[in-house]
Amino acid sequence: MNIPESNVPRIVIVGGGFAGVSMAKSLANKNVQVVVLDKHNYHTFQPLLYQVSSAGLEPDSIAYPLRKIIKKHKNSFFRLAEVSHIDTDKKEIHTNIGNLSFDYLILATGTKTNYFGNKNIEANSMPMKKVPQALNIRSLMLQNFEKAAIANSEEEKKALLNFVIVGGGPTGVELAGAIAELKNHILPRDYRDLDTKTMQIHLLEGNNKVLPPMSKHASKKAEQFLKKLGVKVHCNTFVKDYDGKTVLTNSELILKSETLIWAAGVTGDPIKGLDTNALTERVNRYKVNRYNQVKGYETIFALGDIALMETEKFPNGHPQVAQPAIQQGKLLGKNILRLIENKPLIKFTYNDKGSMATVGRNKAVVDLKHYKFAGFLAWFIWMFIHLMSLVGFRNRMIVFFNWSYNYINFDKAARLIIRPYKKSSL
Repeated sequence: MNIPESNVPRIVIVGGGFAGVSMAKSLANKNVQVVVLDKHNYHTFQPLLYQVSSAGLEPDSIAYPLRKIIKKHKNSFFRLAEVSHIDTDKKEIHTNIGNLSFDYLILATGTKTNYFGNKNIEANSMPMKKVPQALNIRSLMLQNFEKAAIANSEEEKKALLNFVIVGGGPTGVELAGAIAELKNHILPRDYRDLDTKTMQIHLLEGNNKVLPPMSKHASKKAEQFLKKLGVKVHCNTFVKDYDGKTVLTNSELILKSETLIWAAGVTGDPIKGLDTNALTERVNRYKVNRYNQVKGYETIFALGDIALMETEKFPNGHPQVAQPAIQQGKLLGKNILRLIENKPLIKFTYNDKGSMATVGRNKAVVDLKHYKFAGFLAWFIWMFIHLMSLVGFRNRMIVFFNWSYNYINFDKAARLIIRPYKKSSL
């Protein structure tokens, strides 16, 4: 890997998401060597992936080079690598570019899409966890519009313009709202020969309400906003099978659709090598204590979505969103330095700043500790917080310009089929 030998402790961070980046920043220019490893050379701002999928933003506005994040950090290194195994006896990781020893190992590998064992759904649906996947959705959606414009039969046209989103959490709700705005504002202008009434957006949620983690007020308002935009919301509805053409559910609802977007859940993305007792089998998350130490290990830690820290307030672990990951990364950076200096460690306590989701133009919901509200103010707060949370001034400016342009012109400027998507054949 060409990582120089050092007489200071080596801290290896696997994963350049919110948790990994937060920890790398907290160790900037400290008396340690930091090595960040990731399968991609960029950090993805995942809360805005749905806007790339729906042609609202280009991917470079929500992605930021990992090397640029640490370029001013003395004694910090980045390597583009995929970690395959951890040798706990040798304190060494095995990757596709070689092996590397560590003094402290930080696992921040995040999650991957969970299909709950359904191979047909996995093969035929569209996931949205990564930038390439978001671009695939964008391309397929725009390709469907083009195919519908030349379709010979009404049945084929309806299937091409029928979009099914599975999962009524923030990702599903935000994506459904964004596609609905495409239907309402872009389709009538770009595809004047298509009847917009033919296009349908179905949101399927297995719970009895959308946005299950949020308050009843937020769920009710979000559903009202979605229906006002023309989204058909189906609660208490599970997808049993999808062959690429037909969506079968647990009810009598059967949908003919060329596009099923899977936002119904995630599972941890662990690395082989640790004791099986350290992993919760059902959700594939590492069991960690209040210091983020993986169960059974003193020098191996897990952060963010891959970590399951059971507390009295969060018996099933913290929410798999950005804030717990960022806060854990900041504290663990301090705790590693305290560990090196033989000082007592500080327990992690999650500062829940609230949750929010946007449904579309002037429509969002916000849950704070003592206040819950929806509408334009919630939408403005959602925009401001997401804008300021982006990494890099350039990205903030690009996103701000795009949002301003879209708001004034009722337009989405990124509706380009740069890389056509081809469905894999079974």
